[in-house]
Amino acid sequence: MNHKQPRRGKPNYKPPLSYKVLTPLYDLVIAALTRERVWRKAFIHEISPQTSDHILDIGSGTGSLALALHKAAPGIRYVGVDPDEDAVRRARKKTAKLKSSIRFEVAFFSASQAYFDEPPRKIVTSLVLHQVPVTEKQRIIQEVFQLLPVGGAIYIADYGRQSSWLMRLLFRLTVQLLDGVEDTQPNADGIIPVLLEQSGFRHVGEPDRIASATGVISIYAGEKLEQAEEGS
Repeated sequence: MNHKQPRRGKPNYKPPLSYKVLTPLYDLVIAALTRERVWRKAFIHEISPQTSDHILDIGSGTGSLALALHKAAPGIRYVGVDPDEDAVRRARKKTAKLKSSIRFEVAFFSASQAYFDEPPRKIVTSLVLHQVPVTEKQRIIQEVFQLLPVGGAIYIADYGRQSSWLMRLLFRLTVQLLDGVEDTQPNADGIIPVLLEQSGFRHVGEPDRIASATGVISIYAGEKLEQAEEGS
């Protein structure tokens, strides 16, 4: 329930919770309805941030993941990119008192941008991909693969396959009611690991699945073990 990344051509996105007026409620709603403490702890465990890491966060929202990463490894270099000015303003305010190298940019993610002086070895995104069209899910994952160096990894926390009738019902009554069916259903059908493998990632896994009042949130990871072939 985060924001849309740009479609081909004219950028387009949704603000947190899909409506700008709801942005002030975003952190409260996510904490109350998604078991945020549980899935975020599992996500941080999978990312395993180290003090020497350069971490890029796609769709960084109001900065909650930045705070969690800093708490786990205060020395990390972190850049969060998000097209929503309101969300970025809140993220900057939330992290203003930290002694850190955390930085936020109001922008759409693109592999052509230099976010650090060297390519980040870890790229993360949470509660973003379920809101974007399949073509945009593909673009984001493919460009992450392009940007990562060999040995780098992608980490995703997002709505995954809703395999039980209860989780499908909860997902329909919450996420799909708010964000619509067209963009969210592919996630519920399990498209994310498929896209990761199609983009070239290896050792693609789903190390954790957390059931919540809004459906199952999955943790995904994949490694880049070789460069993409020319023209692919």
